[in-house]
Amino acid sequence: MIVLATGASGYLGRAVAAELAAAGHDVRTLQRRPSGVEGVQDILGSVTDPATVARAVDGAEGIVHLAAKVSLAGDPAQFRAVNVEGTRALLTQARRAGASRFVQVSSPSVAHAGSALAGVAAEPASPANARGEYARTKAEAEQLALAEDSMRLRVVAVRPHLVWGPGDTQLVGRIVERARRGRLPLLDGGRALIDSTYIDNAATGIVAALHRTDEAHGRAFVITNGEPRPVGELLAGICIASGVRPPRWSVPAGAARAAGSVIERAWALRPGQDEPPMTRFLAEQLSTAHWFDQRETRRTLAWAPSVSIDEGLRRLAAHTAAQR
Repeated sequence: MIVLATGASGYLGRAVAAELAAAGHDVRTLQRRPSGVEGVQDILGSVTDPATVARAVDGAEGIVHLAAKVSLAGDPAQFRAVNVEGTRALLTQARRAGASRFVQVSSPSVAHAGSALAGVAAEPASPANARGEYARTKAEAEQLALAEDSMRLRVVAVRPHLVWGPGDTQLVGRIVERARRGRLPLLDGGRALIDSTYIDNAATGIVAALHRTDEAHGRAFVITNGEPRPVGELLAGICIASGVRPPRWSVPAGAARAAGSVIERAWALRPGQDEPPMTRFLAEQLSTAHWFDQRETRRTLAWAPSVSIDEGLRRLAAHTAAQR
């Protein structure tokens, strides 16, 4: 089918566009920079521009929406413009163009209110309780998308959790940079159990959702490797594979949350600058359990991860060695 993938210049979006092309679809992409994916048609622009969105959606049967503003801090108006209004514009044009499948790529943070998520499935998205502008606007966008679900436009929301792998400048890049500078603490000793998702698994899971909209529409699904590990162990594995010393110092989670709240207020006075070293949301993510029941995801999407965490770490180490 003709499939539009937004956000294909990003790490996950590029992998999804490549997976769609490998599956034999006629793929076009919408983002501000070239995707670099062979065999796809790039349309350059923003999801905030109605004319560009209309041109990108025209004739598409399926839409995979990954474009988003992702940051720990920033202007709330920018988060809303991209994450909420961009989603609204895509849904409007999808209806007008007669698209039949829509995959909203969301985040488990849309259902995170600060406490542990242990062994749960996809809890309801809650803009009122989500932490930070990114999570709040993604929660609202997911609600918008699922509210449009019908037999004419079948909508599925998928929430890949902590996507990482070779070439990742977001999660892996930030972990490595902070570890290198000695600014990556473990909270409460890094004991919190968390899920993560290797990049190949995230991409195949999202494409599976597109293929299985008949069975999955109207619902949200969390996608992970299904291999929860202590956060300190995962951080150490990523650091070692990336050639840096893993974090060895620990601070109490309560102190980190308090400091994060103060830092958030300070960063709000200087939007557009660098990422804050800590936020309350980040402190909560590093100190509370986040692992998910994958049985319904795998059954409904007819999908399972193909790359284990240990294999992913070996691939990350090989990538690091090749870059030297």
